[in-house]
Amino acid sequence: MKPRIAVLGCGYWGSNHIRTLKALGALYAVSDTNRARAEGFASEQDCLAIEPDQLFVRDDIDAIVMALPPQFHADLAVRAVTAGKDVLVEKPIALTVADAERAVQAAKDNGRVFMVGHVLRFHPAFETLKGLIDKGELGEVRYIHSHRLGLGKFHTENDALWDLAPHDLSMILAITGTEPIEVRGEGAALLDNLSDFAHLHMRFPNGLRSHLFTSRL
Repeated sequence: MKPRIAVLGCGYWGSNHIRTLKALGALYAVSDTNRARAEGFASEQDCLAIEPDQLFVRDDIDAIVMALPPQFHADLAVRAVTAGKDVLVEKPIALTVADAERAVQAAKDNGRVFMVGHVLRFHPAFETLKGLIDKGELGEVRYIHSHRLGLGKFHTENDALWDLAPHDLSMILAITGTEPIEVRGEGAALLDNLSDFAHLHMRFPNGLRSHLFTSRL
């Protein structure tokens, strides 16, 4: 039997998850604080519309996809895994290390799957690239440069680094297979206190260095 998955958050990214899960035959329910929006998707996709609080107590929901602003990720993920639900959360996992670790530990304690939507890790092009690197066919990787522009939807809840860098960071960490021993970063805001562009420099134990640039200008 396919898993019965609910999507919490029927906004810009939530709608993408809804369509994808429907195509996979795994969409069971949708939920949003805007009841009318949830009911609209439920009618369109022939699934249930459920109040957010009910997602965590119903036995007929196996997993929850959370397409929410990042400040809500940790608390709701902890609540979901504690209730026995597997969770896929949009990136970033959280806005603080403490919140990220709290959510991960809760998933471990309850034996649940807790995954972040680093979708580019599973892109065929990246999987091919990583395969070539792992086989040594590209030689020894000494430097990684990443340049990402975000010219689509403008997020006002977080800055350019939080908004755009997680995908590239996930790929860099997958390639290196280790964590950096030194991290330096800087950014600047043109209109408010949220950086519109940022640089991130990392150094790894084997001497590999990486430079990540993000901008939404």
